[in-house]
Amino acid sequence: MRKAMTEKKLPALGKIPPAFFDRVIYPRLGARNPNIVIGPRHGVDYGVVKVGNTYLAMSTDPFFIVPSFGFAKAAWFAFHIIFSDVAVSGLQPRYLAIDLNLPPEMKESELEEVWTAVHEEAKKYGISVLTGHTARYTGCSYPMVGGATSIAVGAKKDLRGPHRVKVSDRLVITKGPGIETTGLLAVLFPHKFVAVGGEDFQKEAAAVFYQMSVMDDCAIARRFPDVHVMHDATECGIWGGLYEMTRAGDYGLRVEEELIPFQPAVRKTAGLFRFDPFCAISEGTLLVIVDKREADALVTAFKRKGILSAVCGEVVPKKEGQKIVSAERERVLEHPQEDPYWILAAEFSKPG
Repeated sequence: MRKAMTEKKLPALGKIPPAFFDRVIYPRLGARNPNIVIGPRHGVDYGVVKVGNTYLAMSTDPFFIVPSFGFAKAAWFAFHIIFSDVAVSGLQPRYLAIDLNLPPEMKESELEEVWTAVHEEAKKYGISVLTGHTARYTGCSYPMVGGATSIAVGAKKDLRGPHRVKVSDRLVITKGPGIETTGLLAVLFPHKFVAVGGEDFQKEAAAVFYQMSVMDDCAIARRFPDVHVMHDATECGIWGGLYEMTRAGDYGLRVEEELIPFQPAVRKTAGLFRFDPFCAISEGTLLVIVDKREADALVTAFKRKGILSAVCGEVVPKKEGQKIVSAERERVLEHPQEDPYWILAAEFSKPG
């Protein structure tokens, strides 16, 4: 008798792992189109299509509203999640298409507060709302209350991507690990932070919240012609992001772990709650591959705008592989597979 095939299990929470995409998603992408310059792939946050001589970069994400943030603050976060992924294309963010599938309990005043915040952020960055859909539906609930597509526009010369990376390029990282994990947990579960570190620690950690965007980082990086590729270190953090980048570009990488910026509030959060911040979701941390001649100037430009950054590694020949180096050891860069943020958030949400 034939043995039944073992059902492959998806993770309980968080993004679907790369292996599933390779097996199920990527072989089934509809009709082929020669105008698609960059299609879906690991390590690239956006797709690009050529329309005439213009290049359009697009990215789609959930519209993520957490009422406990306060609706204006939640909308700020939702907007920056949506546009950070397209900003890394190197093209100029210009348009927003948005679908709001709202919970029946959402009040008119709350929706007005959300939309006003979206409008103000869009105006700040020169972004126009192109189209959308807005309604309340049974079965919809916070925090996933719809989805949105961000669109950036520009010329071919401004487009960044893995195809531009070359050996001897440098790796620059902004803000360091665990930004989103620290900022979200401190705002969502302030009592947990106060209990283990006191009120001052909770406030310091909660202040990290407004670092959860790479919009300003990308605006600076776009001014440097030899910035070759950018990536937002979201799910599975810096190690997950770097793994995806090297896989997308098929190049080697040597990362100096001790050179990566590490903010005190994040370090303390990781120590107290016992998680690896380099594997934790870190919206707001920008990973940049840049020509070695522009790396130091890029770091200086970030510093002028108050953005912490450092040169943390270099691109090496593919045959040398992807390595993380520290004073204690050298190890292979691997995908973490599981993000500790989701485990912590689920644990913190339990009563008692």
